Amino acid sequence: MEFSENSNWSKRDVKYIWHPCSQMKDYEELPPIVIDHGEGVYLYDIDGNRYVDVISSWWCNLLGHCNPHINEEIKKQLNSLEHVIFANFTHKQAIRLCERLAKILPEGLCKFNFTDNGSSAIEAAMKVSFQYHEQTGNPQKTRFMALSEAYHGETIGALSVGDCDLYTELYKPILMDIVRIEGPDCYRCPYGKDRDHCNCECAQKAEETFEKYGNETAALLVEPLLQGSAGMKVYPPLYLKKLRELCDKYNVHLIADEIATGYGRTGKMFAFNHAGVSPDIMCLSKGLTGGYMPCAMFVTTQKIYDAFYDEYNTHKAFMHSHTYSGNPLACAAANAVLDILEDGSVLKKANENALYFNKIIKEKFASHKNVGDIRHIGLINAIELVKNKTTKEPFDSKLRTGYQIYKKALKKGVLLRPLGDIIYFNPPLIISRKDMAFVTDVALECLQEVLPN
Repeated sequence: MEFSENSNWSKRDVKYIWHPCSQMKDYEELPPIVIDHGEGVYLYDIDGNRYVDVISSWWCNLLGHCNPHINEEIKKQLNSLEHVIFANFTHKQAIRLCERLAKILPEGLCKFNFTDNGSSAIEAAMKVSFQYHEQTGNPQKTRFMALSEAYHGETIGALSVGDCDLYTELYKPILMDIVRIEGPDCYRCPYGKDRDHCNCECAQKAEETFEKYGNETAALLVEPLLQGSAGMKVYPPLYLKKLRELCDKYNVHLIADEIATGYGRTGKMFAFNHAGVSPDIMCLSKGLTGGYMPCAMFVTTQKIYDAFYDEYNTHKAFMHSHTYSGNPLACAAANAVLDILEDGSVLKKANENALYFNKIIKEKFASHKNVGDIRHIGLINAIELVKNKTTKEPFDSKLRTGYQIYKKALKKGVLLRPLGDIIYFNPPLIISRKDMAFVTDVALECLQEVLPN
């Protein structure tokens, strides 16, 4: 595959655009790839090169690019209403969406507040929890807990509860003081167990933290079952159950960040479904609209909602807003996603394919001398590369091993955007077995070019 290194469009891009999560100097070596159109799991650049989007374009493209049904529903909505203020006004798409979600969300979640992106949903959920405790006689509950290596977004509040140094280190002087729980690490388990054979002994760390800080904590935020930016770290559902018990004991809200894990990514509609318990607040985005439109929300319980319901002059209302809250086009996309998922056939087939995907990944990669761990949940698979398989010693980050593999894969038609030295696959739910075989063959080929076995 040949790139247009001197593409006029690429030059025009870097002249003006500051891309997210990028060292722009890298673009001197690898100019931005100008995408012309997409279809299913494929992206096509302006030179006609095809890429399999095996990371769902930042984990949000749920049902493939340019899905015909979602396209059509957005077009229909565009002809009737593009936007309306969501204070004292509403519209059918938002109402239908909430009615439908209320039927499939974990038990007790029934009140919806719209924002416009995942970080905003996290911030709003934190504010609701803080205000709830203030208005229900617990003003001492002013702090938040989160797991080590967490990621919850990149606005100041969301960044505060995160714990990935790549994003947070520089900004620590302006971040909130968060109570940090040492989270589960099933690959490097300090108890000598593994994720399939344990009683979540690591929850002892959470117990100790709650005992010390539970009375002053408003809420615990958690990425359920899968810590994405930490390196697609997968942990057992039992850990969520134990966190639920602790939150109940200490009157702490459990906030589920299902922005990346919701909508079938873990094999069930929501990751919390695996644990059989419900959070007090759930945040949704990404798959919510199939990756089509910026939209997010938090969903909470009647109990929390009731603490804000009073006469105006009591000043108990939740005074939080976003211009694009409940945008009709975004809600139309979200309803179209539910149309496709409603009968369960897409998720059923995705789960069948997930077994195949993990099987071929293990067959192809497990014996490589630098593959330390292969972990998966649903269609998500992650391969952790290490310098030493026995000691689990990582590579020096300065080598940018994962990035070298990423660059080679692009030339072979696969979009792999690694998390450090973790190569992962998080494809649309509709990926075929043929494409699974292709992307794993390419990834292995690139791995062996960078790290010969």
